[in-house]
Amino acid sequence: MEFIYDFAIFLAKVLTIVVAILVVLGSLASTAASARDRGQDHLNVRRLNDRYRHMENTLKKRFAAPKGWAARLKRLRSGKKAETGLDPSPDPDRARIFVLKFHGDIRASHVASLREEVSTVLTQARPELDHVVVCVESGGGMVPHYGLAASQLVRLRDAGLQVTVCVDRVAASGGYLMAAVAHRIIAAPFAIVGSIGVVAQLPNFHRWLKRRNVDIELLTAGEYKRTLTVLGRNTAEGRAKFQEDLEETHTLFKTFLSRYRPSLDMDQVGTGEHWYGEQARPLGLVDELGTSDDVLMKLAREHDLYEVTYKRRQSLGKRMGTAMESITDRLLGGRG
Repeated sequence: MEFIYDFAIFLAKVLTIVVAILVVLGSLASTAASARDRGQDHLNVRRLNDRYRHMENTLKKRFAAPKGWAARLKRLRSGKKAETGLDPSPDPDRARIFVLKFHGDIRASHVASLREEVSTVLTQARPELDHVVVCVESGGGMVPHYGLAASQLVRLRDAGLQVTVCVDRVAASGGYLMAAVAHRIIAAPFAIVGSIGVVAQLPNFHRWLKRRNVDIELLTAGEYKRTLTVLGRNTAEGRAKFQEDLEETHTLFKTFLSRYRPSLDMDQVGTGEHWYGEQARPLGLVDELGTSDDVLMKLAREHDLYEVTYKRRQSLGKRMGTAMESITDRLLGGRG
């Protein structure tokens, strides 16, 4: 038994040393990465036509006979149009499609990049000629954050650009607030859209604290500076005011949607329910059924497609915080 005890102590010491070494190495790596990445926010523009042509050529190379492939390669190098219509070179006289992608969390964190991407597009886009396709994936979140995200798409529309939103999986609540700005919404058959409502929830520990003789002093200046609280005693008046605020936000939500999609029957769709793409089309929540892949590949036959991505460098701590927030959101299952 003494041997086992000594061996356990030895293992504990070794484990402690290993953990300490890993922490130090991790800290050094993080510091080096932060120094390397500092100030390296950058804009990336990729021509999607080239990507699709590469996919096509790679597969055809596997199918074609050696001589046939050599002839095709010679034809491509000469600048002749490919059989599929995916033009090998940009044409300055035809319409360009700018492709943006938005993946939303509770705080719509990607809006920081979206602002830069929209600003970039507006510097080069030609009104009434160029179009913008935005691939939106979000279950919604905080109202001010998604209000700002939707406003970025409004900037494109106000500049005279045709805006199409593609929804492959979900654009609900704040995500649908963004999608509704578009002239056209295309959703996959089982994509979730809608959820035109507002929700808020918070725990209250007042009774638990009271049983332990813990008092919470909450001082405010202004009758409704604080309506509901986590630690203090909530009142009927506070609840009523909080509910009133939710109703006003819901009204603003529906008014915003009606501005861009006036055909919607808000009494029918503004209930907080969500629908799948197949169900949403008859309700007017989406205009067509399809995936972003089909939309972009079809557009690539007659347009030059440019995916615009603005990358923001984040510290290790911020990345971990965002990941934890995402996990918490999934566990709670709640969105605004």
